[in-house]
Amino acid sequence: MKAGTVIAAGMIGNVLEWYDFAIFGYFAAAIGRQFFPHEDAVAQLLSAFGVFALGYLMRPVGGALTGHIGDRFGRRAALTYSVTAMAIPTFLIGLLPGYATLGLWAPAALTLLRMVQGLSVGGEYTSSMVFLVERASDGRRGLMGALAACGAGGGTLLGSAVGAGFAASMSEAALETWGWRIPFLLGLIVGIAGYFLRRHVLEAVPTERRKRVPIVETLHDHWRGVLGFAGLSVFNAVGFYVSFVSSKLVANRRRYSTVSRT
Repeated sequence: MKAGTVIAAGMIGNVLEWYDFAIFGYFAAAIGRQFFPHEDAVAQLLSAFGVFALGYLMRPVGGALTGHIGDRFGRRAALTYSVTAMAIPTFLIGLLPGYATLGLWAPAALTLLRMVQGLSVGGEYTSSMVFLVERASDGRRGLMGALAACGAGGGTLLGSAVGAGFAASMSEAALETWGWRIPFLLGLIVGIAGYFLRRHVLEAVPTERRKRVPIVETLHDHWRGVLGFAGLSVFNAVGFYVSFVSSKLVANRRRYSTVSRT
């Protein structure tokens, strides 16, 4: 299999997941008003980001689940699952009726879809990195692993660009009513591309069966390393998400103020 195809198959899931990450943040104000209409403006925005955060509580579970699939059935199976588990909920969020149609079922369904996405995000980033490193030639493993992070950054930029493009080309009323849904629907295109790229990755399914479940073995034999890497992840993630959510709160608050005046 060509190196370019392997790289694309490894990166595309992160592109999709962080694309969704960016557009959800970009349109958080509109989502809040669609699904939490009885709250004031700030509460709507915080409710939308609260749903956004709930998905991330599922990331450790998703990491364990996707890792187990990869260890038992191969990286291709794990990565095909993770990109599918992100693409379908992203598309469904674009179709999901709001509170005016479904009542309390609307925010409940939104929360459920975000939790499914959290399962995907938890397994995609590290699984794609392992996939790329395993297929790298000697001396290029660091570069190949770093490409997974490049996919995440590229997805964030893509989602921000798409959100800004729709905001610039549509009226505020249209954007608030239905325009915010289109970027979520477009995410299905990336998901389909990722599915077919990964479906045709050539890989031998693991034949060795361990006596213990891999996640149990990892936590029992390597718990110090797990705690160390978890600490490094927290150190990086807290700074990133504080700055990201703060910037989106300010941007969405300004957008809401503009809509209210008009």
